Amino acid sequence: MKRMRKIHKKIWPKYFEAIVSGKKKYELRLNDFEVKEGDVLVLEEWDPKAKKYTGRKIEKKVTYVGRFKIGQLFWPKEEVLKKGLLILSLE
Repeated sequence: MKRMRKIHKKIWPKYFEAIVSGKKKYELRLNDFEVKEGDVLVLEEWDPKAKKYTGRKIEKKVTYVGRFKIGQLFWPKEEVLKKGLLILSLE
């Protein structure tokens, strides 16, 4: 049986609200930590102006993990650096 892990991460208020409301059903993160499908992401609201946690948090189960590096994308690195990337939430 797999053991799920709880992974705690900061999240800014406007993104936290979008997740709480159900509008945002994804999370874009730097690939600097271990995470697997079935783990639980604990998102803790962080106020960047006050530089402190607000005390609000939400737990979400990770259902899919996609990893990529700029050199492995479909587009040239220069285009990615110039235009950036989009992430889309689909229903």
